Amino acid sequence: MVHDNNKSGEFAANFVQELQTPPGMLTPEFEALYSSFAQRILWMDNNVCPGAFQMNTAWYKSVPERDPIFPEHSHPYTEIVGFFGSNPDNPDDLGAVIEFGLNGEMHRLTKSTMIFCPKDSTHGPVRIVSVDRPVFHFSVVMNAEYAEAKDVYK
Repeated sequence: MVHDNNKSGEFAANFVQELQTPPGMLTPEFEALYSSFAQRILWMDNNVCPGAFQMNTAWYKSVPERDPIFPEHSHPYTEIVGFFGSNPDNPDDLGAVIEFGLNGEMHRLTKSTMIFCPKDSTHGPVRIVSVDRPVFHFSVVMNAEYAEAKDVYK
């Protein structure tokens, strides 16, 4: 039997198809700012799907008013951050310029990139310098939720 679009089945709750973010995670001010340059796609964590670790996905579409958009911060868990260009003929081309700090070292990204942030490492600030085409962004943290870094979403 094939179950259609998360409507039935023992594991239906494991298929997240609608955006849900934990209550209190994002301030209304940050959500308004975020939606001015990005479109969140889906969010998963233990609050959305019991037993899951946290993952966030979004499209970055323009340069935000605030610079940097995310300040330097750290977590007591490992994180992978990704930025992927949207040109299927040249997936290496980010179609944007993004600056990302890791342990105080700033890097300028113009190619599709995944970044490994070890537990307790400082990462950020994140600056979106220019956007020519939408950039697919994701973050994965090896924790049940992103709770320890709520100050990032101010």
